[in-house]
Amino acid sequence: MNWDQIEGNWKQFKGKAQQQWGKLTDDDLNRVNGKREELAGCIQERYGTAKEDAEKEIDEFCKRC
Repeated sequence: MNWDQIEGNWKQFKGKAQQQWGKLTDDDLNRVNGKREELAGCIQERYGTAKEDAEKEIDEFCKRC
């Protein structure tokens, strides 16, 4: 699945994202609202990872969805 599909159905995928990244709050996920860059930023902030690592995790998330 590509990110455009996830972005378009963010309300459905929000729960899966919460399972994947448990440190993200509901407020974080609402702020993301399907935007990949916002999600990467939240992952970096909550987990202290580099942007490249956050992007890799998002790519893996897309493949699983």
